[in-house]
Amino acid sequence: MSISARRVETFGTTIFTEINLLAQQYNALNLGQGKPDFDTPADIVAELVKAAQSGQHNQYAPGPGIASLRNAVADHAARFYGLNIDPDQGVIVTAGATEGLLSCVLGLVDPGDEVIVIEPFYDSYVPNILMAGATPVFVPLHPPTWTFDPAELRAAFSPRTRALILNSPHNPTGRVFTREELSLVADLCIEHNVVVINDEVYEHLTLGGARYIPIATLPGMFERTVTVSSAGKTFSATGWKVGWAYGHPAVLNGVARAHQFTIFAVHHPTQEAVAYALNQSEQYYNDFRRMYEDKLRLLMGALEGSGLKYRAPEGTYFIMADFSEVFDGMPRDFTRYLIKEIGVACIPPESMYSKEHVHIGQNYVRFSFCKSDEALMQAKGLLGKLRA
Repeated sequence: MSISARRVETFGTTIFTEINLLAQQYNALNLGQGKPDFDTPADIVAELVKAAQSGQHNQYAPGPGIASLRNAVADHAARFYGLNIDPDQGVIVTAGATEGLLSCVLGLVDPGDEVIVIEPFYDSYVPNILMAGATPVFVPLHPPTWTFDPAELRAAFSPRTRALILNSPHNPTGRVFTREELSLVADLCIEHNVVVINDEVYEHLTLGGARYIPIATLPGMFERTVTVSSAGKTFSATGWKVGWAYGHPAVLNGVARAHQFTIFAVHHPTQEAVAYALNQSEQYYNDFRRMYEDKLRLLMGALEGSGLKYRAPEGTYFIMADFSEVFDGMPRDFTRYLIKEIGVACIPPESMYSKEHVHIGQNYVRFSFCKSDEALMQAKGLLGKLRA
């Protein structure tokens, strides 16, 4: 007999766990989960070791985060986006972006409220909304360009709308929303007095000349936006689970109240290392983008000739690929076939859609290229078997 609360009854095992286990079972090349198979830069790891061995950073950190990291987050936002963040009242250090997003929803959304979610979505968004007693309202991005219909976006707003979750660069589609798209979102949020929860964890992972624009920089939006990011993607340290939320103190207040009773404080030595990492020179961030430009070319080369159609992403380290020319079935069926018969794992996007819109992504799967060059070159030979 299973005993569980009603709020979690519909939550199953995440698709990432399912695919990782299947990939292990069949010894498949795993291009599924967005988890680098290479390590965090050595100098950043050295800062973690130094902090842990100093004897000064192994007890509880302050609940909102250590001062050096909150200052680093504020300085980073000023350096890259021209934002003026109060490091004392406008920054909270979280247990990765995932906890940051949960604290945003719990701290800003009441039972009965509606939260607009753009599809396909990162899988924690909807459970967060449901646990807060709120209702998700879905706006799909339409392939192959992965753009939203302005009329569908407008129609999603109602008197009950409290928040909108925005993710750019967008996982899983790789879109980086344009100023025009963001301006429409901003105008509607201002008109309907809606808060934006902005997930920018891929902020430094822009590709092909695309430029990331934080919605908080648009007129009238700083006062109604909470921005969430993390060290995981930018510093190839997904296992560290250190993130942050920042914004105007008035909108961050509710987030802080939720955070203090969610986990209270984040791992102390790692905060010291992330503060060091955020203060990296411009050269680090440029090299980071160039590294992923090279990895993107390798994965696109692997997809060429496989029969899988794709649109080059503008950001993130994911490609959505259309398999309709090589397989007749749903994404989860194709994913299992790819793992068992071809030897490559990917992520089917069914769990990233609402039931009413799952058909929109029914010919697509997501591949990750945050992998070693050797793995991405190996993918070319394996995926070529789809046409054999």
